[in-house]
Amino acid sequence: MNFKIINIILACFILSGCVAAGVATTSIFGKGVTVAIDPRTVGTQIDDEIMQKDLSTKILLKDKNHIFKVKTEVLDGRIFITGTVDNPEDKLQITKLAWETDGARSVRNDLRIKEEFNFQQSAKDVLITSQLRSALIFNKEIKAINYQIDTYKKKVFIYGISESAEEKDLVIKEAETILDVEEVIASILLVEDLRIQKN
Repeated sequence: MNFKIINIILACFILSGCVAAGVATTSIFGKGVTVAIDPRTVGTQIDDEIMQKDLSTKILLKDKNHIFKVKTEVLDGRIFITGTVDNPEDKLQITKLAWETDGARSVRNDLRIKEEFNFQQSAKDVLITSQLRSALIFNKEIKAINYQIDTYKKKVFIYGISESAEEKDLVIKEAETILDVEEVIASILLVEDLRIQKN
């Protein structure tokens, strides 16, 4: 009887030690949050870690100066980017790299830009973006909500997820028909190609 009680006490002591060790770790949710309450499965955590390392490597290869300025986090296939870059084109290129990462479900890019503001150029870019956004909304064969549009110096960057290859082609065609657009750079994934399927 006494032997069983000693075993139970030892088991409780060992388990409480494991929990205490878990509390001290730092996870994607911040310092002090134990991994035990991470809602992701172990497989999803591994996938997210692989995605994060893959994206960080791509960003570093693009420009080694980004190593201390750009931070990425991945949660259940959703990519979050923070930090600073020298110009809008850097921000858009990093967004493109994020969308092209295997398993990406969405990208939130909160990078801040150091470049001086040019009102005339910005106004033209905003007009192009709004015209394309309207065209996608009015096209019944396109789910406009699935796309993010950015324009910089008359270059249109489109990111998103298409239901089909036909829809992807339609989105690009709509962009190419907008007045003053000089180039369309599309990072559009197909639902069927996603490693992590949409909910």
